[in-house]
Amino acid sequence: MDRKLSKTRRCRDADAERDAGFTLIELLVVLSIIVLLGGIVAPQVLRYLGSARSEAAQTQIRNIESALELFLIDNFRYPTTEEGLDVLAEPTPALAARWKGPYLQNADALVDPWGAAYIYESDDGAVRITSFGRDGSPGGEGEDRDISNSR
Repeated sequence: MDRKLSKTRRCRDADAERDAGFTLIELLVVLSIIVLLGGIVAPQVLRYLGSARSEAAQTQIRNIESALELFLIDNFRYPTTEEGLDVLAEPTPALAARWKGPYLQNADALVDPWGAAYIYESDDGAVRITSFGRDGSPGGEGEDRDISNSR
């Protein structure tokens, strides 16, 4: 009886050793599934990230436009192209008497989501705020397109 019990126990131990780990094929299948999911999901996430930056730039431009309107109310004019957008955060000596800012609390708002300064142009009472997008040069499509307040 002990011999029979011992043999059964040995068979169970052998089965347990055989089932103790994952086989190479099982690991390769799981790894393949992970790579496949990564290949499908990663482009979608990157596309979303690109559109999020473009949307953030549009929102920042609208905020700068609002600050420019407040500047106009206090100073009866928009900043000149030479003064630029920096005058929204800190006055020039010529504006010190009327300036009631800062019109933008965060000077970082003057930098687009790609790290470049917004381009500001003032001409005959019209202002233009532009970001050249990811590539930093005029023109382009997708993330590289120019984003501006002009319609």
